[in-house]
This record gives sequence, C-alpha cells and structure tokens, in this order.
Amino acid sequence: MNKQEHGTSLAALVDQGHRLLAQAGLPTPLNDARLLLADILGCDLHQLDQALLLDRTVEELLTNGVGRGQADVPQSAALDRYQSYLQRRAGREPLQYILGHAYFRYLDLRLGPGVFIPRPETETVVQAGVDALIGMDHPLVVDLCSGSGAIGLSLAIEVPGARVRAVEVDKEAYRWGALNAAAQEAAIREAGSDYQLLLADATEPATLSDLNAQVDLVISNPPYVPMDAIPSQPEVRDWDPDLALYGGSPDGCLLPCRILDRAMIFLAPGGLLVMEHDASQGPAMVTAALDRGYLQAHTNQDLTGRDRYLTARRPDPAS
Repeated sequence: MNKQEHGTSLAALVDQGHRLLAQAGLPTPLNDARLLLADILGCDLHQLDQALLLDRTVEELLTNGVGRGQADVPQSAALDRYQSYLQRRAGREPLQYILGHAYFRYLDLRLGPGVFIPRPETETVVQAGVDALIGMDHPLVVDLCSGSGAIGLSLAIEVPGARVRAVEVDKEAYRWGALNAAAQEAAIREAGSDYQLLLADATEPATLSDLNAQVDLVISNPPYVPMDAIPSQPEVRDWDPDLALYGGSPDGCLLPCRILDRAMIFLAPGGLLVMEHDASQGPAMVTAALDRGYLQAHTNQDLTGRDRYLTARRPDPAS
C-alpha cells in the first residue's frame, strides 16, 4: 500500500487489514482489523465507526483528541504499529495478547503470553457462583487454578463482602493474576470484599489447609482438555499454556478429579463446588462427584447449550 496515497485513510487501513487477515484464514478478519486499528488510535469501535462514516483520516483522530491520550502520537508511529499488529494477528497470535487485555463480565483483564485467555463460556460458571452466594454474610470462596484471576476477582467484586482466596501454580500465570488483582484493588475495597492470591499447587493437601471444612464455595476452571484432543485452533494450540489446557490423562479428567478431592476437604458441610469441564465430560464428572460422596451433582449448560460445568455439594449431616 502506498502510504502517501492511502496511508491516512481509515477506510483504506481497515480494508487492508481485513484483506490481510482474511488471506491468513482468520474467522473474523474485519472485526479483528477494526479492533486493532481502534486500539492504535486509542478509541472504541463506536468512535471508529463514526469516523469511518465521516471519511475521517488518521491525522484527524490523532489531533482532535478522540483517542485516549493519543494526540501526541506521530502518524508514522501509529501506522507502523498497526502494520506490526496485523502481522502478529496474521501469524495467529491471539487478539487478546496483542491488545494486552480482554473484557470478562465487569472486568478489563490484563493478558499476555503465559496466561490462559478467559472464555465467554466461563462467565456462566461465575454466574453460578454469584447465585450460590446471594444472601450469605462474608462468604468464604476458594478459586483453584485461578490464572488471570477472572473468576475470583469477579466474585470479589460482584459479591459484597466476599472473602476470596485464589490459587495458581504457574509462575507466569500468577504474575498476570497479581497484576489484575492490583488493578482491581479499589473495586474490591468498594465491595467490602477481600482477595488474596497464592502461588501454590491447588491439589496439594498443605495448600490453604487452614481453610479445610470452612469454605462456602470452591470454584475452578482447571485444565481439562484430553491429552489426545489437541485443539485445532492455532490461537489455542500454539499460544495458550499447556499447563492450563491439558487435564493430565487421555480423557482429561485426572486434574478435575483431583480438584474434586481437594474441594471435598475445603468445603464446609453443605458447601458448593462449581467446576468447569469439557463438553464431553459431563456424565463422567457427575459420576466422579457422586463416587466421592458429593450430593446434588449435576452438569450444567453454557449459553450455547453445551455441558460446561459441574455443581455438587458436600453433605451436611445436620440437614
């Protein structure tokens, strides 16, 4: 593309990005090109679409203060950055890693290589946790395999007075989780909640052992992909950490079953476990939970109607 002729035209830039990403085989090339350009210009998609309708230029957006603190960004630097972003996305690097963040429920999470990218279907897992805690006074929650912090931080902010303890074993994922926890400190404080993140193995008996038999909710999105079910999507296969993906056995149930074991020890009588699983694992997870003495074990569906998470209770002899 001739920058002198077309370089400042927003429409031309979006069209160029759309064509490049479509040729790379991306499923949503136009949307990705728009998101990348909007990020470069420091505006949102609504502002970008308005500018496209008005046939605005890059210079106009950069100099008119539309972007978030972008007025002092040279046009050449913005264009070079856009080209770099397009090449990275064409190489199938996840959009969330390139942008450096992703939205999850009410959170804007910082993300990058080394941490699992939270999926929209996990929002239904969080909702199950929120619903279970309604009306409880300062409920105690343990988030196992916390990754970016999406689940535990959501609960700390959405459930006033919640006491959340999050556990992550991978040092790089823990680093991202700690960054997100720091970014949400004010929101957690405003909710009257408390959030603490621990670098540890969620399946080890010593981890948070002082909370044994006291926890109201154990919630987890553990690694559960079957070892021989290598994802076909390059963004998942080549970029998501293996430690966050694979469940440690051919059926992927080894690590989820270890979470079942640990959660039974954490939970207070009558306490609830909510655990995400693969769409193929619903019956196996229900059976595994019942075999371990859980009651009311059910698999629940996500918004697409696929089996997505297990709910099960520790028995309460007093009831």
